[in-house]
Amino acid sequence: MLTDTPGIHHVTTMVGDPQANLDFFVDVLGLRLVKRTVNHEDVLRYHLYYGNESGDLGTIYTCFPYPNEPPGRRGRPSITATSFAVPPGSLDFWVDRLADHDVQTERRERFGDELLRFEDPVGTRIELVAADSPVEPWAEGGVSAEHAIRGIHGVTTLPVDPYQTASVLETLGLEQVGESEDRVRYSADGDRATTIDLLDRDAGFGREGVGTVHHVALRVADDDLRGWHDLFRDRDVRVSRIHDRHYYRSIYVREPGGILVELATETPGLTVDEDADALGESLVLPPWAEEDRTMIEDQLPEITVPAAADSDGRHD
Repeated sequence: MLTDTPGIHHVTTMVGDPQANLDFFVDVLGLRLVKRTVNHEDVLRYHLYYGNESGDLGTIYTCFPYPNEPPGRRGRPSITATSFAVPPGSLDFWVDRLADHDVQTERRERFGDELLRFEDPVGTRIELVAADSPVEPWAEGGVSAEHAIRGIHGVTTLPVDPYQTASVLETLGLEQVGESEDRVRYSADGDRATTIDLLDRDAGFGREGVGTVHHVALRVADDDLRGWHDLFRDRDVRVSRIHDRHYYRSIYVREPGGILVELATETPGLTVDEDADALGESLVLPPWAEEDRTMIEDQLPEITVPAAADSDGRHD
């Protein structure tokens, strides 16, 4: 019997300039760069991972920089927003901090939670949700612990057929926990990164590109991955072969509502090739790409991780 997913593994987006991406997520949002690696499908492009101090699953937000690609467009079917958890009572701090970096914000309330909505430099929609979380934040990210981001809260999806998407989520073990107007909330039974919202509304069709979310990944037990693959294949749902992503193994499911969902194992984890205290400090490559390291490093643009700034914006 397959085990229900406990929640989100990571979220992956398509962005523009890698340095601008680093500056925003490290310097402005105070996340840690926990992995500086490459896209397994195109080793001449970075794959940047952000998260908390130890790179715990459920905190990971990854970015594919495509500096010369055209912008995407939110619309059906797509993931329209990623939300992060911040401590209750911290939204005033974030309004001021983001305003200091010329980021416009909008306050909202959803299912009883206060949240702040804004966009990153390429227009990807992000939300900070004031919600309790067991996640320990990155202690040296320039944002004090009382306000710092505590991992992913959830994602919002806009499928072409929300009923089909809901069916797949229920198959994976998520349960409907709320409904408000055209938004239906599903939740996994984990302790972090558990929320997936479905929007049931008329909307134009989106376009994949810079500023869009590529996929959401859910955590699954290592021994279950083959079983999930076979289950979706037997149900005629589009499913990929099993991929070895070095830090995890995974499959990609293009569910009938059009949302790309990755199912990813929890091991071996992000410390398989770096010590926890050195995460993100150097370019790490999958073993099969090591023999081409010189060529890869020569083709990738230079990037610099911003020095940590304190909550008043002063750099060390």
